[in-house]
Amino acid sequence: MNPPPRAHPRPGKVVLVAGTGTGVGKTWAAAAIAQHLRSLGLTVAARKPAQSFDPQSPAATDAEVLAGATGEAPTAVCPAHRWYPTPLAPPMAASALAMPTIQLADLVTELSWPATPVDIGLVETAGGVRSPLAEDGDTVDLARAAKPDLVVLVADADLGTINLVRLSTDALDRWSQVILLNRFNPRSSLHNSNRQWLASHVGHAMCTTISAASRSVLER
Repeated sequence: MNPPPRAHPRPGKVVLVAGTGTGVGKTWAAAAIAQHLRSLGLTVAARKPAQSFDPQSPAATDAEVLAGATGEAPTAVCPAHRWYPTPLAPPMAASALAMPTIQLADLVTELSWPATPVDIGLVETAGGVRSPLAEDGDTVDLARAAKPDLVVLVADADLGTINLVRLSTDALDRWSQVILLNRFNPRSSLHNSNRQWLASHVGHAMCTTISAASRSVLER
Protein backbone atom coordinates (compact mmCIF):
# COMPACT_ATOMS: atom_id res chain seq x y z
CA MET A 1 0.00 0.00 0.00
CA ASN A 2 1.25 3.48 -0.85
CA PRO A 3 1.74 5.79 2.15
CA PRO A 4 -0.63 8.75 2.32
CA PRO A 5 0.85 11.90 0.76
CA ARG A 6 2.06 14.66 3.01
CA ALA A 7 -0.67 17.23 3.57
CA HIS A 8 0.00 20.72 2.25
CA PRO A 9 -2.13 23.87 2.32
CA ARG A 10 -5.22 23.96 0.15
CA PRO A 11 -4.92 26.32 -2.85
CA GLY A 12 -6.55 29.71 -2.60
CA LYS A 13 -9.24 28.44 -4.97
CA VAL A 14 -9.94 24.84 -5.99
CA VAL A 15 -11.60 24.44 -9.40
CA LEU A 16 -13.05 21.12 -10.51
CA VAL A 17 -12.86 20.69 -14.30
CA ALA A 18 -15.60 18.30 -15.40
CA GLY A 19 -17.08 17.40 -18.76
CA THR A 20 -20.38 16.45 -20.30
CA GLY A 21 -18.70 13.35 -21.74
CA THR A 22 -15.53 11.78 -23.03
CA GLY A 23 -13.74 13.64 -25.81
CA VAL A 24 -15.15 17.13 -25.17
CA GLY A 25 -11.69 18.53 -24.48
CA LYS A 26 -11.50 18.66 -20.67
CA THR A 27 -7.75 18.16 -20.54
CA TRP A 28 -7.04 20.66 -23.31
CA ALA A 29 -9.30 23.21 -21.62
CA ALA A 30 -7.80 22.65 -18.16
CA ALA A 31 -4.28 22.98 -19.56
CA ALA A 32 -5.17 26.11 -21.52
CA ILE A 33 -6.82 27.71 -18.48
CA ALA A 34 -3.74 26.87 -16.40
CA GLN A 35 -1.45 28.47 -18.97
CA HIS A 36 -3.63 31.57 -19.21
CA LEU A 37 -3.75 32.00 -15.44
CA ARG A 38 0.01 31.53 -15.17
CA SER A 39 0.49 34.20 -17.83
CA LEU A 40 -1.30 36.57 -15.43
CA GLY A 41 1.26 35.82 -12.74
CA LEU A 42 -0.78 33.33 -10.72
CA THR A 43 0.56 30.10 -9.29
CA VAL A 44 -1.37 27.12 -10.65
CA ALA A 45 -1.25 23.40 -9.90
CA ALA A 46 -3.24 20.66 -11.61
CA ARG A 47 -4.35 17.28 -10.35
CA LYS A 48 -5.87 14.26 -12.09
CA PRO A 49 -6.99 11.75 -9.43
CA ALA A 50 -6.77 8.80 -11.86
CA GLN A 51 -6.19 8.43 -15.57
CA SER A 52 -6.67 5.64 -18.09
CA PHE A 53 -5.18 5.72 -21.56
CA ASP A 54 -4.31 3.72 -24.66
CA PRO A 55 -0.67 2.64 -24.30
CA GLN A 56 -0.40 2.29 -28.09
CA SER A 57 -1.34 5.92 -28.70
CA PRO A 58 1.50 8.36 -29.40
CA ALA A 59 -0.46 11.13 -27.72
CA ALA A 60 0.60 12.42 -24.32
CA THR A 61 -1.45 11.27 -21.36
CA ASP A 62 -3.72 13.74 -19.59
CA ALA A 63 -1.27 13.98 -16.69
CA GLU A 64 1.56 14.81 -19.09
CA VAL A 65 -0.50 17.50 -20.83
CA LEU A 66 -1.48 19.09 -17.52
CA ALA A 67 2.08 18.86 -16.23
CA GLY A 68 3.32 20.64 -19.33
CA ALA A 69 0.90 23.47 -18.63
CA THR A 70 1.74 23.91 -14.95
CA GLY A 71 5.43 23.03 -14.89
CA GLU A 72 4.91 20.09 -12.54
CA ALA A 73 5.98 16.47 -12.86
CA PRO A 74 3.35 14.18 -14.45
CA THR A 75 3.44 11.94 -11.38
CA ALA A 76 2.70 14.96 -9.19
CA VAL A 77 -0.37 15.63 -11.31
CA CYS A 78 -1.48 11.98 -11.16
CA PRO A 79 0.24 9.46 -8.84
CA ALA A 80 2.06 6.75 -10.78
CA HIS A 81 -0.08 3.98 -9.28
CA ARG A 82 -3.19 5.71 -10.68
CA TRP A 83 -2.05 5.40 -14.31
CA TYR A 84 -4.13 2.67 -15.99
CA PRO A 85 -2.90 1.70 -19.48
CA THR A 86 -6.18 0.62 -21.00
CA PRO A 87 -8.87 2.94 -22.45
CA LEU A 88 -11.70 2.31 -19.98
CA ALA A 89 -13.12 4.30 -17.09
CA PRO A 90 -10.52 4.12 -14.27
CA PRO A 91 -12.25 1.55 -12.02
CA MET A 92 -13.07 -0.60 -15.05
CA ALA A 93 -9.48 -0.28 -16.26
CA ALA A 94 -8.17 -1.30 -12.84
CA SER A 95 -10.39 -4.38 -12.93
CA ALA A 96 -9.36 -5.30 -16.49
CA LEU A 97 -5.68 -4.99 -15.52
CA ALA A 98 -6.16 -7.01 -12.31
CA MET A 99 -4.99 -4.00 -10.30
CA PRO A 100 -6.37 -3.06 -6.85
CA THR A 101 -9.85 -1.58 -6.88
CA ILE A 102 -10.16 2.20 -6.72
CA GLN A 103 -11.95 3.65 -3.71
CA LEU A 104 -13.10 7.25 -3.73
CA ALA A 105 -11.71 7.94 -0.25
CA ASP A 106 -8.25 6.95 -1.46
CA LEU A 107 -8.45 9.34 -4.43
CA VAL A 108 -9.43 12.16 -2.10
CA THR A 109 -6.63 11.33 0.35
CA GLU A 110 -4.11 11.34 -2.49
CA LEU A 111 -5.26 14.74 -3.70
CA SER A 112 -2.28 16.63 -2.28
CA TRP A 113 -0.95 20.04 -3.26
CA PRO A 114 2.54 21.60 -3.42
CA ALA A 115 4.16 22.78 -0.20
CA THR A 116 4.52 26.28 -1.63
CA PRO A 117 1.37 28.45 -1.83
CA VAL A 118 -0.87 27.84 -4.85
CA ASP A 119 -3.37 30.43 -6.08
CA ILE A 120 -5.49 28.10 -8.23
CA GLY A 121 -5.72 24.33 -7.98
CA LEU A 122 -7.34 22.58 -10.94
CA VAL A 123 -8.75 19.07 -10.47
CA GLU A 124 -9.62 17.39 -13.76
CA THR A 125 -11.93 14.40 -13.66
CA ALA A 126 -12.38 11.56 -16.18
CA GLY A 127 -15.23 11.00 -18.65
CA GLY A 128 -18.60 12.59 -18.05
CA VAL A 129 -20.09 13.82 -14.80
CA ARG A 130 -21.65 10.43 -14.04
CA SER A 131 -18.79 8.31 -15.41
CA PRO A 132 -17.24 6.22 -12.62
CA LEU A 133 -13.99 7.48 -11.11
CA ALA A 134 -13.90 4.77 -8.45
CA GLU A 135 -15.84 1.66 -7.52
CA ASP A 136 -17.93 3.77 -5.20
CA GLY A 137 -18.09 7.18 -6.82
CA ASP A 138 -18.17 9.51 -9.80
CA THR A 139 -17.44 13.20 -10.39
CA VAL A 140 -20.38 14.31 -8.24
CA ASP A 141 -19.16 12.17 -5.36
CA LEU A 142 -15.62 13.50 -5.80
CA ALA A 143 -16.95 17.05 -5.69
CA ARG A 144 -18.82 16.34 -2.46
CA ALA A 145 -15.61 15.06 -0.88
CA ALA A 146 -13.11 17.54 -2.36
CA LYS A 147 -15.39 20.59 -1.87
CA PRO A 148 -14.30 22.71 -4.85
CA ASP A 149 -14.97 26.43 -4.85
CA LEU A 150 -16.07 26.31 -8.48
CA VAL A 151 -16.83 23.83 -11.26
CA VAL A 152 -15.85 24.46 -14.87
CA LEU A 153 -18.06 22.26 -17.04
CA VAL A 154 -16.54 21.65 -20.47
CA ALA A 155 -19.06 20.85 -23.20
CA ASP A 156 -19.08 20.47 -26.94
CA ALA A 157 -20.83 23.20 -28.92
CA ASP A 158 -22.46 20.83 -31.43
CA LEU A 159 -25.86 19.19 -31.74
CA GLY A 160 -26.96 17.44 -28.56
CA THR A 161 -25.03 19.63 -26.16
CA ILE A 162 -28.10 21.27 -24.61
CA ASN A 163 -29.33 17.97 -23.20
CA LEU A 164 -25.87 16.99 -21.93
CA VAL A 165 -25.22 20.38 -20.35
CA ARG A 166 -28.58 20.38 -18.58
CA LEU A 167 -28.09 16.87 -17.22
CA SER A 168 -24.59 17.72 -16.04
CA THR A 169 -25.43 21.07 -14.43
CA ASP A 170 -28.39 19.48 -12.63
CA ALA A 171 -26.10 16.80 -11.20
CA LEU A 172 -23.69 19.50 -10.01
CA ASP A 173 -26.32 21.98 -8.91
CA ARG A 174 -24.92 22.58 -5.41
CA TRP A 175 -21.76 24.21 -6.79
CA SER A 176 -21.14 27.46 -8.61
CA GLN A 177 -20.51 26.58 -12.25
CA VAL A 178 -18.95 28.03 -15.37
CA ILE A 179 -19.88 26.40 -18.68
CA LEU A 180 -17.24 26.40 -21.40
CA LEU A 181 -18.53 25.56 -24.87
CA ASN A 182 -15.34 24.14 -26.30
CA ARG A 183 -14.43 24.30 -30.01
CA PHE A 184 -16.99 27.05 -30.44
CA ASN A 185 -17.20 28.41 -33.97
CA PRO A 186 -18.69 31.94 -33.97
CA ARG A 187 -19.60 31.50 -37.64
CA SER A 188 -21.75 28.44 -36.91
CA SER A 189 -25.46 29.17 -36.56
CA LEU A 190 -25.87 25.93 -34.59
CA HIS A 191 -23.15 26.86 -32.10
CA ASN A 192 -24.59 30.35 -31.65
CA SER A 193 -28.10 28.98 -31.19
CA ASN A 194 -26.91 26.50 -28.58
CA ARG A 195 -25.01 29.23 -26.74
CA GLN A 196 -27.96 31.61 -26.77
CA TRP A 197 -30.43 28.96 -25.58
CA LEU A 198 -28.18 27.82 -22.75
CA ALA A 199 -27.42 31.38 -21.70
CA SER A 200 -31.17 32.04 -21.45
CA HIS A 201 -32.18 28.82 -19.72
CA VAL A 202 -29.24 27.66 -17.57
CA GLY A 203 -28.36 29.87 -14.64
CA HIS A 204 -24.59 29.71 -14.95
CA ALA A 205 -21.84 31.73 -16.59
CA MET A 206 -21.44 30.82 -20.25
CA CYS A 207 -18.05 31.04 -21.99
CA THR A 208 -16.81 30.20 -25.45
CA THR A 209 -13.12 31.11 -25.06
CA ILE A 210 -10.33 30.17 -22.68
CA SER A 211 -9.72 33.79 -21.74
CA ALA A 212 -13.38 34.22 -20.76
CA ALA A 213 -13.36 30.96 -18.79
CA SER A 214 -10.17 32.02 -17.00
CA ARG A 215 -11.69 35.38 -16.16
CA SER A 216 -14.75 33.64 -14.72
CA VAL A 217 -12.48 31.41 -12.61
CA LEU A 218 -10.92 34.52 -11.08
CA GLU A 219 -14.18 36.40 -10.58
CA ARG A 220 -16.23 33.65 -8.94
